[in-house]
Amino acid sequence: MSIYEKLPLALWRMMKFPRLLYKLGFHHFMGHMVLLLTTVGRKSGLKRVTPLQYEEIDGSYCVASARGPKADWYRNILANPDVEVQIRSNRFHAIAEPTTDPSCIADFLQIRLQRHPILVGNMLRSEGLPKSPDRAQLERFAEKSAMVVIRPIKGETPALT
Repeated sequence: MSIYEKLPLALWRMMKFPRLLYKLGFHHFMGHMVLLLTTVGRKSGLKRVTPLQYEEIDGSYCVASARGPKADWYRNILANPDVEVQIRSNRFHAIAEPTTDPSCIADFLQIRLQRHPILVGNMLRSEGLPKSPDRAQLERFAEKSAMVVIRPIKGETPALT
């Protein structure tokens, strides 16, 4: 069982603190690593905003689910891939493409590890991996993970600064 699956719901709610920072105007600071993803609730039909760490890769934005395919935001995307994204002060509509392909997720993790070795290394260590895992270890870890590639709708690509 992942460390994230052991966290009580109240702690998960506290992790939405970046949402408040965005509202208070700290989006220029937060937006370098955290985006706000708005999905439509699969049961309620209401808009749901989730702060997620992301990586920009070739004009798309990749986010991974710490809770794997069980995360509510991920399941909302499975039901409706039309999403809204806020990165810093830029907002745009996009299509979210979910995947559970371990090879694709391992590629994403390798990029994250290269760009943020201390942060991501510590996150992986909390999951029982070494701080610098090899490709085989990342793929085994990715088997229980899920990620989404967010592709801005043409004409809505933000000019991030």
